[in-house]
Amino acid sequence: MKLDKSPEHTPLMKQYFAAKAEHPDVLLFFRMGDFYELFHDDARKAARLLDITLTQRGSSGGAPIPMAGVPHHSAEGYLARLVALGESVAICEQIGDPAASKGLVERKVVRIVTPGTVTDEALLNERRDTLLLALVRGKGGFGLAWADLSAGRFLVNEVANEDQLEAELARLDPAELLLPDEEGWPAALHERTGLRRRPPWLFDADSGRRQLLRFFGLHDLTGFGIEDRPLAIAAAGALLGYVEETQKQRLPHLTSIAVESGDGAIAMNAATRRHLELDTRVDGDTRHTLLGVLDSTVSPMGGRLLRRWLHRPLRGQDTVRLRHDAVATLIDHRCEDALRERFRAMGDLERILSRIALRSARPRDLSTLRDGLAMLPALRELLAPLDAPRLQELSKQLGEHAAEASLLQQALVEQPPVLARDGGVFAEGYDAELDELRMLSQNADQFLVDLEAREKEATGIPTLKVGYNRVHGYYIEVSKAQAGRAPPHYSRRQTLTNAERYITEELKAFEDKVLSARERALARERLLYEQLLDALDARLEPLRACAAALSELDVLAAFAERAQALDWSRPLLRSEPGLCIERGRHPVVEAVRDDPFEPNDLMLECDDDGNGRRMLVITGPNMGGKSTYMRQNALIVLLAHIGSFVPAARAEIGPIDRILTRIGAGDDLARGQSTFMVEMAETSYILHHATAQSLVLMDEIGRGTSTYDGLALAEACARHLAAVNRSYTLFATHYFELTALATPGSGIANVHLDAVEHHDGRGNETLVFMHAVKDGPANRSFGLQVAALAGLPKAVIRDARVRLAELEQRGHDAAGNAPMSAERIDQPQQFGLFAPSSAALEALASIDPDELTPKQALEALYRLKALQ
Repeated sequence: MKLDKSPEHTPLMKQYFAAKAEHPDVLLFFRMGDFYELFHDDARKAARLLDITLTQRGSSGGAPIPMAGVPHHSAEGYLARLVALGESVAICEQIGDPAASKGLVERKVVRIVTPGTVTDEALLNERRDTLLLALVRGKGGFGLAWADLSAGRFLVNEVANEDQLEAELARLDPAELLLPDEEGWPAALHERTGLRRRPPWLFDADSGRRQLLRFFGLHDLTGFGIEDRPLAIAAAGALLGYVEETQKQRLPHLTSIAVESGDGAIAMNAATRRHLELDTRVDGDTRHTLLGVLDSTVSPMGGRLLRRWLHRPLRGQDTVRLRHDAVATLIDHRCEDALRERFRAMGDLERILSRIALRSARPRDLSTLRDGLAMLPALRELLAPLDAPRLQELSKQLGEHAAEASLLQQALVEQPPVLARDGGVFAEGYDAELDELRMLSQNADQFLVDLEAREKEATGIPTLKVGYNRVHGYYIEVSKAQAGRAPPHYSRRQTLTNAERYITEELKAFEDKVLSARERALARERLLYEQLLDALDARLEPLRACAAALSELDVLAAFAERAQALDWSRPLLRSEPGLCIERGRHPVVEAVRDDPFEPNDLMLECDDDGNGRRMLVITGPNMGGKSTYMRQNALIVLLAHIGSFVPAARAEIGPIDRILTRIGAGDDLARGQSTFMVEMAETSYILHHATAQSLVLMDEIGRGTSTYDGLALAEACARHLAAVNRSYTLFATHYFELTALATPGSGIANVHLDAVEHHDGRGNETLVFMHAVKDGPANRSFGLQVAALAGLPKAVIRDARVRLAELEQRGHDAAGNAPMSAERIDQPQQFGLFAPSSAALEALASIDPDELTPKQALEALYRLKALQ
């Protein structure tokens, strides 16, 4: 759309084009009376995205004006939909009074609503952080800065390479991403919704430093710990500039910057977070995830904190043990239910306090804060007898807020209106002037009745009336016949055909009061509301500390509730290396299945020299539970390091620095990567980053290529993990040849998940998966039986059985004539891809005589003869 401001355009469209020229890349909501209107290309785009009517009304510049609009009173819903689609919207309001303006009312863009800067309750996901993130690159790697304006958090970090960058972006999942407009960024960044390209000069470290010093009113950044992080400073300055540009107001709730480095957390790359399905499944489902099972928090702010903990498990065992102590204490004192009941009255204090700072808090935000603060004494009383150190620290952090609670209790009515502009926010007795104005407005009718009665009695005119109209205001009306009896102090206001209308000094004074009482009352309420926000703003930091303590208490109480409801136990974090999990269970699978879950053990240990059992080669049938077993142990380790109890009878866990996974199959078409390339890329990352304190899950390495290529790669990877990385590794495979790796001193052991095949004597077979992990390798794959369960035609299964028998015999013959390698001479022989069995008996068992024609029966007989 060309933003033409030629003389042919109407004054209104000239005003629109001027506003649009300042914000060409975002949708412009242009206020016209009770609607926000969009014009030209904005109208066409909004009509498509919002499914609203596109019309043409009037003309400007000699052409019709395409337009679409939304009512201003319901604009939040439309804004929420646009923000969810990654769009930004400039709000152009009428800042002049239409009644007082001569000519065109003045309009101005008052803010820009973007996906990463929203703070309005209606535009936010209450249980998920909404983050704005700025990213810059340099010789030392990448600088990141992110802010949650709805909660007042501002953080930075620096990472060394693209792998770490991808992991951070997967963890934070920003709603909006700011990038310098330059080439060479990773391709994955271009696919993100909410991507905003900005001029590169906005990401300069020196200008960023000056901007941060100005914003925070400081002489240096040493207190924030970022003085020696130029990339983080550059990103933070770019982010702050963008926020000030879009919000067009002060940001008093951003009071500091914190550094959140990866050193204190268990590292998980993007693939690991995706494979473990922490809060979202591949299909987008959020219920059947670890968060879906774990999140029983009551408040939205508790839910957001839990999500942050889940994506950042801590390496520091002392902090995590304090959380375990707190959860155990809540359970021992049986008070988590009472604690959780208190949270139901708390509301989302964290975001309410941010809206107070931004002057966008609504009356019901304040009433929610009032009710929450009123609950604090009872909450502190509940926590007083609990001797867990973390619970006592949080109790102190709640603070004393009796003055604020009392102020809000006195100021607000029990159920305030939605909007402050409607009035009726403040309670009677809070402000004498407001009470008087309300009384004047509400009691006007009675005053007029009383005045009319007094004037009738004083003048002796029985037909005298006191009335009002919008043109002339209040008046005393006397008929023409009685006009001569009007007292001298009556001043004529209007002459009618049959009557005269008068005004008196008393009535004039009353008129001045009453006609302005409503407007003055609303103005008084606006002033009182601003004063109330000022009073709360002065205590913002202690109140925010209180909200943070409430969030953590909510999460700890949820952990206690989950531990009891799901029969979870307290894990033991120890300084010695090793993983010992008894009767572990998969929390999500157990929650969604009706049948009892079969628990399993995990034992990975090593001595002071680093020797011991560090890798399990896991074999067994498809659907036997290999992947479930691996994931459940990773989730148990993760849960233990966020402070939760775990789904196991006992869990002892040594130091863990990373969780790395290679599970599942999938391509990456956007990067031009095949399924096998994705598998190899993820495997490469693990082999380069896993340490002796890493937990590694490897599932079916090598299946995306030819049999021998895949087997060779799988064996080489397993050997490298065991001998070089020396990680705690769970290595699931269908290559039975890999079971020969479990030699004395290798640190490798074999385990398997078994299945039982049941024959009913009528040619029908049933495969029962035991889901129990046992020592030793599996002896069968059961691939054909699983295929039959999947519904493959019986003829296909029969042909596959015959072909299987031929391949097994061929592999047996080849192996029998070939010498064994020296390193496997003491191991059970593993031939081909399948364990040896009686080929003739297998082929015979696959034959159904009732379904064979004479010719097919003869052919089967010849095949059996060849197998003997």
